[in-house]
Order: sequence, then structure tokens, then C-alpha cells
Amino acid sequence: MTERKPPEVPFDSWVDRQIDAAAARGEFDDLPGAGKPLAAIDAPYDELWWVRRKMQSEGISVLPPTLALRKEAEDTMAAIERARSEREVRRMVTEINTKIVAALRMPPPGPVLGLRPFDEEEAVTRWRAARPEPAAPADPVGTDGRRRGSSGWRPWRRRRVG
Repeated sequence: MTERKPPEVPFDSWVDRQIDAAAARGEFDDLPGAGKPLAAIDAPYDELWWVRRKMQSEGISVLPPTLALRKEAEDTMAAIERARSEREVRRMVTEINTKIVAALRMPPPGPVLGLRPFDEEEAVTRWRAARPEPAAPADPVGTDGRRRGSSGWRPWRRRRVG
């Protein structure tokens, strides 16, 4: 901790003495960015520069509502190809369509949305086309008339009445 400024010493000369003493001790040697130009020195002043820098360092981005909805719709259409069932595809399309219709009824501020609700049947058709064809099942009945992999045992045959 530095010493307190004596009351009889002017502030400017006291600060200069503190800086000179720190430089003499080598406290300003090997600072990061030494010898490099200041970043964005010629950029116009931005009052929220620290907010932008913090968002950039944290990897946070904020989009206007319409652009965020466009991105969500794009992500949903990409996720449909990875859906496991037709029911899941229909649910995903219904959810994004609900959001699109709400945005079309009451447009949020920002750029124009430029989206229309997706056709659910078309999305299902694309999903089916993207999926590999299931292999045809082998004939389950063998030459002896019994089902393959089956001993012919049935749980109801095991019961005895009487």
C-alpha cells in the first residue's frame, strides 16, 4: 500500500513522485501490450464499450427478436432431420409455427421477419426422405412352419386348468 499524501505536498507532484518511484523499481517493465498501439484508438467513442467487450469475452450475443426467431426457425429445420419420430417432427413444426404466427400478428421492433409458417406435411415428407430405408425383415417362419427363434412355447399353453 502506498503512503498517504502529505498535506503540504501538491497532489500533482505527489502523484508524479509515486509514478517515478514505481518506474525506478521496474513495476512497469514487461506489462502486457507494451510497445503495441492501443486497440481502437481511432474508433469513435462508445459509452457502452465495456458492455460490448464483456459480451465478446463471455461469448454472448443479443439479436433483435425477428433475427432471433429466424435463427430459431433455421435451427429447428436442421433439428427436424435428427428427430426420432414423426410425432416429434410435428411437435417441432407446431412450436416454431406458433412463434412465427405470434410474430406476424404483432411484429416486434427490428428488421422484417420474412418468415411464413412451415407446412407440417412437407416437413414430415422431408424427414421421411432423409431417413434411411428400414431393412426388410427376414421371413419369420421357417421351413418347419414354426417362427424362427421360437421354441413354440406360449405362456398361455403353460397354464393347466383343473
